[in-house]
Amino acid sequence: MWREEVEEAVKALRRGVPVLLYDSDGREEETDMVFYAELIDPWRVYLLRTMAGGLICYATIKEVTYGLGIPFGDDLLRLHPGLKPLAQKRLFYGDRPAFTIWVNHVSVRTGVSDDDRAKTIRQLHEVTSMYLSGDREGARKKFVEEFQAPGHVPLLAARSLEERRGHTELATTLALIAGLKPSVAFAEMLTQGRSLRLDEAAKLSEATGWPLVRGDWVLEACRHEGLCRSG
Repeated sequence: MWREEVEEAVKALRRGVPVLLYDSDGREEETDMVFYAELIDPWRVYLLRTMAGGLICYATIKEVTYGLGIPFGDDLLRLHPGLKPLAQKRLFYGDRPAFTIWVNHVSVRTGVSDDDRAKTIRQLHEVTSMYLSGDREGARKKFVEEFQAPGHVPLLAARSLEERRGHTELATTLALIAGLKPSVAFAEMLTQGRSLRLDEAAKLSEATGWPLVRGDWVLEACRHEGLCRSG
């Protein structure tokens, strides 16, 4: 079953159509709306803000963030004795957070509008593309010179999908399965007072034609394609 569902999600990601991505039973049990970052524009940010409603994030793989000199956020907090206890706690599912730092591109006005967040996400995608294409010094230079922190777009770093199976890892892996760079924007889908249930996400998928894919299917496809990293 996973082959057909993942293929539909892959096609949607390539076209800039929303993909609804459910992590797994017993974890967050949340569905995120995901876009390929290269195709982000103000309308898609607006869709993330209004049809999803959760935190709008940009994510790539940790090899890129480490290469740019960007640490995980909990590692930063551990450097400050008064804040270290906060970084030692975990939510109920036990994973370390994927957050690094929050940024704005220097060209934005305030950073929070649909236009501004689209600019920041697209420019983060450019940095990732440069780094993965081999221009690592150029990517580092662009990041340091063209971004400001703290800002309005959280930058997330994906670990191995074998190590952590959160939306950060699932979404960047789905991009790799699609033959794209691991560079995505996404937000949790919410309804009043709580996260959207899987059955509600399924109804939205049926009504809109936006594909709904489960995390275990992405993992199966990742292993089948030989794309799962070991660490």
